[in-house]
Amino acid sequence: MSAFDLPWLVADIGGTNARFGLVTSPGARPSHVAVLAGADHPSLSEAVDAYLAEHAGGARPGAACLAVAGPIDGDRYRLTNSPWSGSVHDLGVPFAALLNDFEALAVSLPHLEGADLVSLGGPDPVDGVKAVLGPGTGLGVGGLVPTEHGWTPVPGEGGHVTVPVVDRRELEIVRVLQSRGLRHVVAEHVLSGPGLVRLHRALAEVNGVTAPELTASDIVARLDDSLCAETVEVFCGMLGSFSGNVALTLGARGGVYLGGGVLPRIVDRVRASAFRARFTDNPDMAEYLRGISTALIVNPQPGLAGAAAWLARRAAAELVG
Repeated sequence: MSAFDLPWLVADIGGTNARFGLVTSPGARPSHVAVLAGADHPSLSEAVDAYLAEHAGGARPGAACLAVAGPIDGDRYRLTNSPWSGSVHDLGVPFAALLNDFEALAVSLPHLEGADLVSLGGPDPVDGVKAVLGPGTGLGVGGLVPTEHGWTPVPGEGGHVTVPVVDRRELEIVRVLQSRGLRHVVAEHVLSGPGLVRLHRALAEVNGVTAPELTASDIVARLDDSLCAETVEVFCGMLGSFSGNVALTLGARGGVYLGGGVLPRIVDRVRASAFRARFTDNPDMAEYLRGISTALIVNPQPGLAGAAAWLARRAAAELVG
């Protein structure tokens, strides 16, 4: 088997779950999609072996593109919220490449259709730089830049910038988190699945109430619990400010797109929240931000679509070369 022989393996590797699929022809959407719990496998290589054996009929891919939630250094990866690390060459695939997970999500944007997106406010999208971000086990950020050779993804670690705070309640939350050992509170500490748990506990202390220990899933599910509702409200507001900061940093006139594992479970609550108002609430650039569209990605596997699109482009370039 040689490089770029079909099928191709695509993957979206997060801190909690590893999503896999096969591409059987260039331009096709991934098939044989399966989600494996990262904790069930000691390493990425073993997770790949398990997927190919148990969900892909023992397929031997000629190429692979893996989107990972963490920094990449050439062929090496280290997940931020998982012990998995190593080299992509360990997979034994003739051609294997790594992308940051939000780099892959950025690549997917031109391939998403109407039903894959839910508007969060603003005008219709226009051509130009796009930003993508989203809370899951961590908080990812990436960009997509139009060039004469097509769209170019821009990876980053923007989830680790200082947390956006605009009112007294949010300042009190940060002070509580600092008192609990987070000397420097970054955006990911509150705008993620684990961040929802931190917010809930901190708000309980700020409000002077006792609250049970809840998971992120519990918090978003308890619609009649006032503290849980307030937690989601604060989460959406801070996410709006953070998204506006990302839009300004990248000059994302082509739109801001939100993904990740948390938001698709609370679509209606995000739309009804202060997200969009906080997105545009800037003393100097409010008009600029009002001209930027915001949308939530509801496609269940956009990272796989992005990895597949990246492979198709790379394979086409190899043929031309």
